[in-house]
Parts: sequence; structure tokens; C-alpha cells
Amino acid sequence: MRWMRAAGRALLVAAVVMAGYAGFGVGADTDAAPGARGGARGPMTLVTAGDLTDYLSPLLDDWNDSRPDERVTLVELPDSADETRAQMISELRSGGNRFDVLNIDVAWTSEFAAAGWISPLERDRFPLDAFLRPVVDTATFDGRLYAVPYVTNAGLLYYRKDILDQEGEKPPRTWAELVRQARTIAPEHGVDGYAGQFLPYEGLTVNITEAVHSAGGSILRDDGARVAVDSDAARAGLRFLADGVRDGWISRDALGYKEEESRQAFQDGRLLFLRNWPYAYTDASAEGSKVAGRFGVVPLPGPDGPGSSVLGGSNLAVSSHARHPASAADLISYLTSERVQRRVLTEGSLPPVRAALYEDPELIRAYPYLPTLRQSVLSAVPRPKSPRYDQVSIAVQAVAQDLTALRQTPEQAVARLARELGTISRKG
Repeated sequence: MRWMRAAGRALLVAAVVMAGYAGFGVGADTDAAPGARGGARGPMTLVTAGDLTDYLSPLLDDWNDSRPDERVTLVELPDSADETRAQMISELRSGGNRFDVLNIDVAWTSEFAAAGWISPLERDRFPLDAFLRPVVDTATFDGRLYAVPYVTNAGLLYYRKDILDQEGEKPPRTWAELVRQARTIAPEHGVDGYAGQFLPYEGLTVNITEAVHSAGGSILRDDGARVAVDSDAARAGLRFLADGVRDGWISRDALGYKEEESRQAFQDGRLLFLRNWPYAYTDASAEGSKVAGRFGVVPLPGPDGPGSSVLGGSNLAVSSHARHPASAADLISYLTSERVQRRVLTEGSLPPVRAALYEDPELIRAYPYLPTLRQSVLSAVPRPKSPRYDQVSIAVQAVAQDLTALRQTPEQAVARLARELGTISRKG
């Protein structure tokens, strides 16, 4: 997914900078993996998805110039999130120590922690109180900190401001308002009503989770130990999307969209509303975009007001077989410092985790969506936490595909998903 590749490049960025906080290290927790104990310092690797930016090399040079005895070697895996995860897991399962610092999707933290592939960290070693509150939850499992947030993300509703202004309308705050405008205004202007990411892949899991949580429901609770999807709220969330396809304000084309296809549709002027990540703002504003200067962003709507986004982004973790865990933890501390987080935004156009940056007047002038993104992050929720998250996501995608293809009703879809998730949660 585009947002994961973006998170990957940011972490690459992260990996490349130098860490100057010698006092920040991995805690000598008695339950930590052996490779994470002690104060060993020295060279290390940072593994991440492929770097898609041009600002990584200078940062890596800065790190290596400042800490020649703790040089960082960047290991780039494929751009695909699935391929990156598979290669990371293959190395971690083998017990190898090729990877020291891991750039992981926020949804992988529970899986990697439960498997013992990453080491627990001491909370007081990192400035967690300075982060946007919800992002810290993505780095925990079973009540413990296993990673440190580096890049965050939250879904936004992009809308055609010029069209709504022409109709004397404000952007929707509720599902009912979105449905009315998508059904009545969009056809009058020759555009589709609404799109998200509805192809069966991780983006579909995100869109389904957002609909369920916006309606007040949940998919899993207690770090995956309890299935919670069998609820009226979950049925309402799924009905919102199924009705959109049935009634036509979600076009059939949208069932084949991932991030980039949906962004392109909006950027080409073919959509009234789009759910997407913040990266799309820069692309849609660029020269050559048919909607440049003609769109706005607001939080995702819900049944009675603003809804809930799913948190995207990536976390930094220390491998349980890291060769030099103290250096690795120092690097993470530096990469989450306010100075580096500012560069993540200004040079990488990626959402930082430091709360103060979202209230910086200079940054808001350069990135007008920051206040809306802050609001979305603060009301966002993690994807379902589970040590078998990959299986959970596949189950959600399969059920959602049948739902949006109108092969199952919301009631049938929720009942089926509850059964399948129950089976997954009982696996030992």
C-alpha cells in the first residue's frame, strides 16, 4: 500500500539519522529476549521497505559522520508491504542477527511481539508523553511497550470544495450528509460520489475497520483475545458501505481501488468525495492536478458526527537478536526527537508523531491540513490487535469482498466474520 511504502521511506529516513542520547537504551527487562539485554554498542542495520525519497542518503551520512563506531547500514526490502513483512519474518524466525532496528507497520507490532521477534522496551526511556496519544497504543502489546512510534497516519475525507461551494453546501459531518450529497450533487456534476480503498487487500481491512468503529463498534478486543464484531454497531458500519454500492453513490469502479487508483480518480476530477491518507494532499495540489486549489479535507464522517479513522504509520523496534541493542535504542530515541520529526514532515511530507508539531504556526502555513490531521489522529483507532493479525486481516477482506459485491447482507457478513475470527482467536 502507498501509505505503508511512505511509512517505510520515513523509517528509512529514521534509520539514517544519528542518535545522540546515550542514556536511552533498551531496558534490561527480565522477560526481554537475550539479544536485547546489555549495553552493547557498535555498528547496526536498519531494515525497512524500499526508500522512495531522495533525502535518506544525507541523513545517513550525518549519522555515520557523527558516530563512526556505530555506523548504520540500510537494508532495503521490496516496496510491497506484504513482501517486506515476509522477508522480515523469514530472517527473524531463523534467529539471525542481520537486522537490528526494524521499521514495521503499526499493525505488525502485536504479531512480532507475541512471537518474541522484538524486545520489550522501557517506557521511561522514551518521550511518549510528547507524542500524539493514540499512536503510542500501536506500539504496545499485552500492556507492554515493544516499539516506538515514528510515523503516524490517519484517513481524511477529501472533497471537491468548488462543487460544494457552487451548490451552497458545506462538507459532510455525518454519513447521512455524505450520502445525500454523493447521491444528488455528484451526478449533476458528472462525477462519482464516494470512493475509498475497496480492493481486497490491507486497505479494505482499514476501510471496514473505520466503518465499524465510526458506528461505535469494534472487531477485536483485549489484544485479540475477544471477538467483538457481532454487534448492531458493526452491522450498521457494514450496511453504510453495502448500501453505497447498492445505491450507486459508491461506484463499481471503486471496488478495484487501492490508494493510488483512488487518489488518481480524485486528482483527475472524477470523484466528489475520497477517503485517503494525507500523502494524497500533496499530489492533488501539485501542478497538473485537475483539482489543485479546488478541494479541501475534513475528518471522516460518522453516523452522528465525525467518525473514526484507523491509525496508519510505522513503528521502530529492536530485534530480539540485535547485535548492539543499546546503539539501536539510541538511534530510535534520536529518530523520534522533535528536530528529526520536523524533518520527517518538511523533507519527507510524512505525518510526525510529535504533538507539538501539529500546532506550529509555520508548519501549518506550509501544511494546511495539519489541524484536521491532528483531529483525525486523536480520534483514530488501531487496527485489530492480534498475534495472528495477518489471518484476521485476510478474514476481514474476504467477508468484506462478498459484502461489497452484494453477495452477503451486513447481517450475514457479521455472523460469518464473528465465526471466522472466533476460530482464529482460539488457535494456540
